[in-house]
Amino acid sequence: MCGISGIVDFSLNSNSEVLQAMTDTLKHRGPDGSGYEFLMNNNAQIGLGHRRLSIIDLTVTGHQPMQSNHLWITFNGEIYNFKEIKNELCALGHSFASNSDTEVILKSFEQWGITCVNRFVGMFAFVVYDSKNDEVFCVRDRAGVKPFYYYWHDNLFLFSSELKAFHKHPSFKKELNYDAVAAFMQYGNVPTPYCIFNNCKKLKPGHFLKIDLRNRTLEQSQYWSVYNSYNLPKLDVSFSEAKTQTEAILQSAFEYRMVSDVPVGVFLSGGYDSTCVAALLQKNRSEKLKTFTISVPDIGLNEAPYAKEIAKHLGTEHNEYECSQKEALDLITDLPYYYDEPFADSSAIPTTLVCLMAKKHVTVALSADAGDEVFAGYNRYDYIMRYGNKLNSLPSFIRKGAAGAMNLVSANSIPVLKHKYNFANRYEKLKSVLKDPSPQNLMLSLAAQFDDKQLKALMKSDFSNLQTAYLSKELQSKNYTPLSYMMAVDYQTYLVDDILQKVDRASMTASLEGREPFLDHRIIEWAAQLPDDYKYKDGIKKYILKEIVHQYVPKTLMDRPKTGFAIPIEHWLSNELKEQVIFYLNDQKIVEQGVFKLEYVKQIKNNFFNGKKEYAVKIWTLLMFQMWYEKWM
Repeated sequence: MCGISGIVDFSLNSNSEVLQAMTDTLKHRGPDGSGYEFLMNNNAQIGLGHRRLSIIDLTVTGHQPMQSNHLWITFNGEIYNFKEIKNELCALGHSFASNSDTEVILKSFEQWGITCVNRFVGMFAFVVYDSKNDEVFCVRDRAGVKPFYYYWHDNLFLFSSELKAFHKHPSFKKELNYDAVAAFMQYGNVPTPYCIFNNCKKLKPGHFLKIDLRNRTLEQSQYWSVYNSYNLPKLDVSFSEAKTQTEAILQSAFEYRMVSDVPVGVFLSGGYDSTCVAALLQKNRSEKLKTFTISVPDIGLNEAPYAKEIAKHLGTEHNEYECSQKEALDLITDLPYYYDEPFADSSAIPTTLVCLMAKKHVTVALSADAGDEVFAGYNRYDYIMRYGNKLNSLPSFIRKGAAGAMNLVSANSIPVLKHKYNFANRYEKLKSVLKDPSPQNLMLSLAAQFDDKQLKALMKSDFSNLQTAYLSKELQSKNYTPLSYMMAVDYQTYLVDDILQKVDRASMTASLEGREPFLDHRIIEWAAQLPDDYKYKDGIKKYILKEIVHQYVPKTLMDRPKTGFAIPIEHWLSNELKEQVIFYLNDQKIVEQGVFKLEYVKQIKNNFFNGKKEYAVKIWTLLMFQMWYEKWM
């Protein structure tokens, strides 16, 4: 895994020094080496930059940017099946100077053109410059594991793994996109394909961008979509056969993620997803798998005892790291640098801590993200399956009346429940679900921290609601089920813009390559076609995955509530972070920035500090934006 950046400048106002400055902002992504190529085309200046984290072919022959005949490449990611593709290319007459997957991409592009991307099993964001045909191709992997930002304005095209590189180009104009600011306040991230700055975008997963250097045009095309699988008929297969085939696909995907020339480990929380990865990888190995768990007992985040039991049962070489609340809090000041677009998922803190710990032992770590999106693990799926029909059958006036009554009762005044994790936030979202319990509104309500009415009260400037994948109509009616709809939307929204962004930045903070075995495209293509009741059965989420895990780990070791990386932000904002809230949300700052309406910000602060803990996530989201704004604006 690495960092890439570059330039296509039709105005010819760039130079190699700017390219190097842009690229070197990504040193944390690639501390092992750097490369810069500044090329002149008849139509534009082409700059390709690369920061290297050496994983495959540690020699100089893996250096980037890399050239093969008329093709140049800068590449971030891994192509796990590169050896099989290399053998195929050798049979077609190609020769190789390295043992790297980078050269395999180049030769594949030379042989098959852009369609070569359909052969790749992996995570990738790469740019290929074709000097023969005067074209530049920018490509992002199917699920969006690897980030790709680009800027296009005044005949200048910039690209990078992170936004911070753009600030080093003198022609980059950092103008706030107020539609994106509103979207961030609503979702806690800026949804793909949008960006916090005007003239900036994220390349969509499963897409490539072609730049015609002769005509100065950009054309975006899709080569893969999760809906291609969800729109196929459900498979007519017995559960026993489905379980066998699912395990075989998982085994293949997991084994591919072990391909490396440096040490590899596995994050083990003790939950079903990470246990599945560890169990399937350890079962056929004589050497012990390295597993890692983190705990922060001070804040009640402690999965270590569960993970230790699982590790002992599986026979892995287990590493535990216990950190303090102070270590977690100290990370917050660094978040705006690494998350250089506003980001409000507080679990970025423990995710970064576990990456920093793992880096002491390995250079590559497997994470178990996406098991929920692929095999139906989220509570929201449970809610819609259990209560969706019942709620929709209630008369509208009863549901809206109940929501109105909840407005009169603070979450913090409800006995017993007020002590449950995240209850105040969930209580707030329930009001919206009661008003409209459709799957579409359930997804939007659970994702949103501010509803449309609250956003209008908050934002000082006019804004438009962005058209996001939450509103997708791509799931065909003949294949529609509430579960398929919600899972497909999650795969394109929450997974890409929250989970994957969080893990990419957290792992790169530690110069650690994070790999996502559940995001092998073959898994979702198979799982999407499985009958719903193989994934969610009689109230059991991730049913088929759990049945696979129970073959290797006793059910008695696994049965416990799902915890997640819970951060006590309600407590922190009222105590340890109260001074930061007062500093960053003070009246003068809000007025000088001119982004938010002062009176509404004051109202939110007053409500929170007067005991309405349901405002904690809103305060946290505001705080994260203010800290980002101070760092980058």
